[in-house]
Amino acid sequence: MTEIAIVENTVIPIFLLIGMGLFSRKMEFLKSGDERVLSTYLYYFSLPALLLINLSEIVLDSYTFKFVIVGTLPYIMACIICLVAYYIFRFTKNTFYLLIITVVYGNTAFFGIPFIMFAFPIKQAEYLAILAASSTAIAINIITISVLELYKLKESNSTFNLKNIIKNFSTNPLILSIMGGVILSIIGLRIPSPLETPLRMLGDTTSAVAIFMLGVFLYGRKYNNLLQAFKLSLLRMIFMPILAIIIMKLFNFPTLESLVLTLMHGMPLGLSMMILSERYDFYKETIASLILVSSLAAGIYLNIWLVILKYIFV
Repeated sequence: MTEIAIVENTVIPIFLLIGMGLFSRKMEFLKSGDERVLSTYLYYFSLPALLLINLSEIVLDSYTFKFVIVGTLPYIMACIICLVAYYIFRFTKNTFYLLIITVVYGNTAFFGIPFIMFAFPIKQAEYLAILAASSTAIAINIITISVLELYKLKESNSTFNLKNIIKNFSTNPLILSIMGGVILSIIGLRIPSPLETPLRMLGDTTSAVAIFMLGVFLYGRKYNNLLQAFKLSLLRMIFMPILAIIIMKLFNFPTLESLVLTLMHGMPLGLSMMILSERYDFYKETIASLILVSSLAAGIYLNIWLVILKYIFV
């Protein structure tokens, strides 16, 4: 992919969609809080439909299992490195929790899948992006919710609530759609056409709506600690992709798989982290600024990585 094609396929569509979201708020077509409607649509309908349809069509074999394991390793390595740094540099537990959240909670679903679909407009890349996002979703959510529960435990002197964590997973539509797609793939059952068609139509709206929602979400918020947010963003911009590159090279992964997994590990902080930060009163201002900085910068740094990765893997 040439530099011109990268700009045409990713930079321009992404920033146009974000700009449309910002414009809709500026012109008051949408009001403050309307992003929750878009988020609800994505969270409960379009993204679960996309995950269910595509995962049900993926052949689960030894190669897929290897892809899942390799895709998860950078997160595990990142957590271990953060833990080592915590014991070496003796920073606070709250800072440690913030670092873990930053390196783990990437926007692989609402931003990652659309970006990969823009960058590589072929079905195989879409499958790989969905497999990468879905296979790591459970691990990412377990780590994130556990860290937030530990933070809440420290702040409120309450007890670690495993029951709430299990409840969160058992009612999560993304987790349920992932499990449903995997089960359908394992037993080889095809979704009936009358049901498959509307599900596929819902899934096809995910990319545009997700990026548009980002613009709606970012408009009119108060952002503080921008310098700290930028420093933390470097973990997603540079640190996580480098870890992914090392893993891809060690396992000698094919080109397209390496490109997709490396880019997915460099996605900006997940939008839903704003909801979780509000719920757990966890660095709310810093998280908002981090989402702003990493999301807007992603349109640039991810495309820089696309150019760099072309020389590393191709």
